[in-house]
Amino acid sequence: MLTLLAFLVTIGVLVVVHEFGHYWVARRCGVKVLRFAIGFGQPLYTRTYGEDRTEFVIAAFPLGGYVKMLDEREGPVAAHERARAYNQQNVWKRSAIVMAGPLANLLLAVVLYWVLFMSGVPGMRPILGPVPEGTPAAQASLKGGELITKVNGITVQTWQDVRWALLQRSFEEDVAEIEAIGARHESHLHRLSLAVLADEDFETDLLDKLGLHPARPSMPARIGEILEGGAAQRDGLQVGDLILRVDRTPVPDWETFVGMVRNNPGKTLVLEVSRGNAVLTVRLTPDGVQENGLTVGRIGAAYRMNEEEKRQYLVETRYSPLPALGHAVKKTWDTSVLSLKMLGSMVVGSLSWKGVSGPLTIASVAGQTAHVGWKAFIGFLALVSISLGVLNLLPIPMLDGGHLMYHSIEILRGKPVSERALEVGHKVGLGLLGLLMAIALYNDISRIVTS
Repeated sequence: MLTLLAFLVTIGVLVVVHEFGHYWVARRCGVKVLRFAIGFGQPLYTRTYGEDRTEFVIAAFPLGGYVKMLDEREGPVAAHERARAYNQQNVWKRSAIVMAGPLANLLLAVVLYWVLFMSGVPGMRPILGPVPEGTPAAQASLKGGELITKVNGITVQTWQDVRWALLQRSFEEDVAEIEAIGARHESHLHRLSLAVLADEDFETDLLDKLGLHPARPSMPARIGEILEGGAAQRDGLQVGDLILRVDRTPVPDWETFVGMVRNNPGKTLVLEVSRGNAVLTVRLTPDGVQENGLTVGRIGAAYRMNEEEKRQYLVETRYSPLPALGHAVKKTWDTSVLSLKMLGSMVVGSLSWKGVSGPLTIASVAGQTAHVGWKAFIGFLALVSISLGVLNLLPIPMLDGGHLMYHSIEILRGKPVSERALEVGHKVGLGLLGLLMAIALYNDISRIVTS
C-alpha cells in the first residue's frame, strides 16, 4: 500500500505540475483552456470552474495528462473567440505555452532540492576504508583512513558527492583528480583512472569497481533495525539481539555476520543469540535475491550506529536559504546535463539502454524511498521531475520538444510546417515513443524477474 500510495503521489504531483505549467502560461497568453485533465480514459471526477467554464478532470489511467485549448484545427470556433484560439497565437506565444510544461518540472526540482538543502541532507563522510589491491584506487595510491575532500577541484562532503562527481567526470575524461587528507592531516593528490568503467557499472555502484569503499566503525553483530516482512522478522530475531555464533562459528563483528548471511541464500542457519540475560537458539533462513548476476542472502536487518559513531562517520549538509537556492539550481542543472549526456551515449551505443526505467521501476523506487523517509522521497521526486522535464524537451514529435522543433522551423521558414509534415512527424513520434515505452517495460519486467 505504501508503494502504491507513493507511486500515485509521484505521478500525480509531476503530472499536475507539468500540465499546470502549460495551463498557466496559456491563460497568460490569452488562450482559452477547455480542459485540464490528469490521466486518460474514463473520467472519474469532473468539475468546471472560472469564466471560461474550464473542465478539470481526473481520469482512470493516471500515467499522464493534457491541457486542451481552443483550436480551430480541432473543431469550429465562434468568430468572437477566434482571437483566443491557440492556433491564432504568434509562434513565440505558442512556444512559451509548449515550453512551460517541462520548465515547470525543472522548477519543481529546484524547489524540492531547495527544501532538502535547507532542512539538511544526511550522508556518510567520504572516509576511505581498506583499498583492495589491484583496483584503480590502489594504483592511485589511495589508502584506508584518508578523507576525500575534493574531486576535480569540487568540494565533496559525503560519499554521495564523491559518486556524483566521479559519474560526471566519467563522461568527460578517463582520469579524475582526488584530493584527500591522511591520518596525520597531511594533504595528498591522487590521479584515479576511470578507464575500467564499463556500461554495466553505471547501473550499479561504480565506486566498488574503482575500489573506493567507505570506512565503517567496528560494529558488533547486534541487530539495530528490522525491516517489515524480512527473514529476520519472520524467523523471530529482535532489535537488540547480539549474534554470538552461526552454525557454531563465532561471529566477531557485524561484517562477518553479513558475509555469512550473503553466502547462504535459502539455507537455514542456526544462530546463538544473546537476548537480555539469556542465550537463545534461532533458526534463520535468508531470502535469496539477485545482485550483480549473483544470488545472495538477505534477512532485512541492519546495524544501528551509536551517537559517537554518528558524529565520526555521518555528516548533514545544510545551507541557509539563499545558498541553498544556489545549490538547488546547480544540482538541477547538473542533473539535467548528465541526463542528456547519458541519453546521447545510449543513442550512439556507448551506453546500454538497460538504464531506461518505466512505471514499474518508478513505483518500486517510490515505495522504497518513502519507506526510508520523506527526505529520500523528496530527492527521488526531484530526480524524476528532472527526467520528465528533460525527456519532454527532446525534439521528438508528439513531445513538447517536437512542437518546439516545428516552431523553430516555422521561424526559419516564415510559415508553419505543412499538414503532411505534421502527419508524418506524428507517426514517427508515435513509433519512437512506443519503442521507448517497450524498452522501459522490458527493463522493468527484467528487473522483477531477476530479483
